[in-house]
Amino acid sequence: MTRQIPEHAEYPDLVVGHPKHEAAGAEAVLRTLDASIRSLGPVRAARLLLDINQKDGFDCMSCAWPDPSHRSVVEFCENGAKAVTWEATPLKVPSSFWAEHPVSSLQDATEYWLGQQGRLVEPVYKPAGSDVYEPISWERAFALIGDRLRGLDSPDEAAFYTSGRTANETAFLYQLFVRAFGTNNLPDCSNMCHESTGTALTEVIGVGKSTIAYDDFGKSDLVIVMGQNPGTNHPRMLTALEETKRNGGSIVAVNPLPEAGLIRYKNPQKVRGMVGRGTAIADRHLQIRSGGDLALLQAVSKRVLDAEAAAPGTVLDHAFLAEHTAGFEAFAEGLAGLDEAEVLAATGLSSEEIDDLAARYIAADRVIITWAMGLTQQRRAVDTIKEIVNLLLLRGNFGRPGAGASPIRGHSNVQGDRTMGIWEKMPDEFMDALAREFSFEPPRKHGLDAVDTLHAMREGTVKVFIALGGNFVGAISDTAAAEEAMRGAALTVQISTKLNRSHVVTGEEALILPALGRTEVDLQETGPQFVSVEDSVCAVHASHGSIPPISDDVRSEVAIVAGIARATLGDSTGIDWAGMERDYDVIRDHISRVVPGFERFNEDVRRRDGFVLPNGPRDSRTWPTATGRAQFSANALDGIECPPGRLILQTLRSHDQFNTTVYSLNDRYRGIRKGRDVVFVNPDDLADLGLADGDRVDVVSEWPGEPDRVLPGQRIVAYPTARGCAAAYFPEANVLVSLSSTALGSNTPVSKAVIVRLEPVG
Repeated sequence: MTRQIPEHAEYPDLVVGHPKHEAAGAEAVLRTLDASIRSLGPVRAARLLLDINQKDGFDCMSCAWPDPSHRSVVEFCENGAKAVTWEATPLKVPSSFWAEHPVSSLQDATEYWLGQQGRLVEPVYKPAGSDVYEPISWERAFALIGDRLRGLDSPDEAAFYTSGRTANETAFLYQLFVRAFGTNNLPDCSNMCHESTGTALTEVIGVGKSTIAYDDFGKSDLVIVMGQNPGTNHPRMLTALEETKRNGGSIVAVNPLPEAGLIRYKNPQKVRGMVGRGTAIADRHLQIRSGGDLALLQAVSKRVLDAEAAAPGTVLDHAFLAEHTAGFEAFAEGLAGLDEAEVLAATGLSSEEIDDLAARYIAADRVIITWAMGLTQQRRAVDTIKEIVNLLLLRGNFGRPGAGASPIRGHSNVQGDRTMGIWEKMPDEFMDALAREFSFEPPRKHGLDAVDTLHAMREGTVKVFIALGGNFVGAISDTAAAEEAMRGAALTVQISTKLNRSHVVTGEEALILPALGRTEVDLQETGPQFVSVEDSVCAVHASHGSIPPISDDVRSEVAIVAGIARATLGDSTGIDWAGMERDYDVIRDHISRVVPGFERFNEDVRRRDGFVLPNGPRDSRTWPTATGRAQFSANALDGIECPPGRLILQTLRSHDQFNTTVYSLNDRYRGIRKGRDVVFVNPDDLADLGLADGDRVDVVSEWPGEPDRVLPGQRIVAYPTARGCAAAYFPEANVLVSLSSTALGSNTPVSKAVIVRLEPVG
């Protein structure tokens, strides 16, 4: 297959340089200040940057990384500052924009261009049969939504999506409305990122969350960083990893690509980071083949068991195993026949590299294993995370300082949203408490997750789609299928701060409702309100907006949800929607009687440090599992089969990016400027394929029984990836991921193991 390259490439000024070997430092400071001051002006920029992540300020919307107890004056990273600058821009989308830009004219607009148009400042409506959004009053918008929802044959014909930036109070109100309406169709961004984590951890330790505190990084002897790029996706983590190194601990990075932040960190708040060489982070980089993490973890666990067999009583924590675990014998028996050749083929590593990791693990008294979407978006993601727990259990690395399991969430309150009930499968205990508090019977039938929502929309069984934030069309896999599904809906509603792809791929009718940003003061009838968030280590704290709203016609997410609820349900439920909108303390009082750990919510959240939710495995080595113990698991080894002439591709973010939001066309740490149409491939693989750096190719994905999917006209970048692997940017490469390709047990899209071939463009 050959295709002629378009006469004008999408990014004609693309520049490819060399990848960097260090992150942050003076360059990050200069770029942060330049972007902030140019977009906001010096006064507005200073006010916002000095408030971000402070105890009386607002929580950064760009990640869920926890805040230290003793915070610096500048408690933010480069990408956090860019997220604030992006949201707090004074640029507005004018009313004239809609008539000048019919929806059809925006179909080819990039996410970058859409985001650059400014803040949404008025509700707009696209009627059926029209190609143009037009301004609409809030009252008419709410009435229209209520009318369409009440007109459905069943509440299950609607789906209600949630983005992870949604605060606790809004999330609780939203799920309450959805369940009072009569459905559990609550897909959210967790379904696309850390669902595998929650599924695995809940089964084997009883809690689907991190089992460490922020300070544990500084107390750990060994931190194993798997499938993540902290330097871009959660840069403040590098400060915690630096503490590990400064206190004598070691770090091993396990990732198909070398990442600048895991090579060397130049802490911009330290003299050594600004003028010195900074801190070398990873003592060892294991450049694993995509999808090989399960095999690696099993091989390390087997080496630990072998070491115990060679010196009985000296390696395993037998007291911990006897008192706190179940299933050890079956687990050990399952590893007895592990095939080393199969492990090496799956991982692309040498036996010596695996030996080294096992030796480091055995020598360390306190071990943290931390991971992100590089693991959770694999086909065997759930089993891989269970293997992390297996390895940690062997030496009692739970429930003590410097040790534990540490999933790193990518969105600021994605974990809190789940705690508040944003899940299609909430347990009966939560539903019972909801029923007692609000005197109605919530639906008990499990609802639809993100992938199943798209299937239902394509089949015509879900007709109304409402999104509380986010960019569902841009973020989900199989772009063509997602857009087909969305265009088949009767009504789509987006509650948003800025334009994105989900606003231009619409149902027959469409609404955009402009929401307050995290940075803005939320003034309701009883006065200024605050909201709260839960970070990656189960800490809950308040977030206060600090600048005036962009427009008088923008409403808070709480007010928008309450307005939809009143218009849809009226007084039928007896729930005081208006009272909760007037005073968010009322919402928190309800939460205190429904959600465990929040019993004194209004009091505890007003503490300057907030409060930490209880966590049995971390706090007391107690395990709310079926057996009452931490559960070992036996998992089959099943490597990825990659046919000759093919590569295993993963999607990833650029440095100037947060989720689907693209701040610029640069990826500084990987040497890319002024473009995104690239595919990263190992030079030796290029030689084998008869291709070269700079060639243009179509990236073609293969999924059994389905037509090929194509990401056209990508510029090959020779890059030090693992052999047999490739990478391309999210969300553009989502088009390559079949909607049928999901993780076993969690239904998360498999964006880290896409079999592709590269077809030259003539």
